[in-house]
Amino acid sequence: MRAITSYRHTIAALLFLLLVQACSAPGNTKAEQRSHINAMHNEVLRELYKAKPDSRAEIRQAPGYAVFSNLNFNLVLASVSNGFGVVTNASGAKTYMKMGEVGVGLGMGAKDFRVVFIFEDTEVMQRFIDSGWAIGAQADAAAKAEDKGGAIAGEVVLDGIKVYQLTETGLALQATVKGTKYWKDSDLN
Repeated sequence: MRAITSYRHTIAALLFLLLVQACSAPGNTKAEQRSHINAMHNEVLRELYKAKPDSRAEIRQAPGYAVFSNLNFNLVLASVSNGFGVVTNASGAKTYMKMGEVGVGLGMGAKDFRVVFIFEDTEVMQRFIDSGWAIGAQADAAAKAEDKGGAIAGEVVLDGIKVYQLTETGLALQATVKGTKYWKDSDLN
């Protein structure tokens, strides 16, 4: 019984360290971090528009949208993700943000993926910026390296937010229930 408890504590500690360590964008200065996030934002939108051409009009007509870069690790019964991104409103104003996620469920693997949220109205977008919580269930399979492979993802997000997920690289098979927190990056805003 002690071995199981020790194992759980070790896994919990590792997941916590992974979550906290990688929430910030790469760069030594605030300007470099913002530049990295803006470059990721532009690249993700190019990929999304290529894969889903109708998404360009959806984003153009929306009061705002968000683009996030996420790393997800799943070790048997626990899952953790972390990342960073930016919310852009219809006038082009940006709010830089971080994200962290913890989940429980079955799975194994790691993946690097991007998420685009399209907000149906200004109130939903502002609530996302100010509160940022999303609780959901996820089931997915991913096997992708560079331009080879594919990824299938299904995600349930409620309350007026449409989600597109693009997997960059990874090998994962998981089904989890998770809690996600998005929050303003106090250093970059």
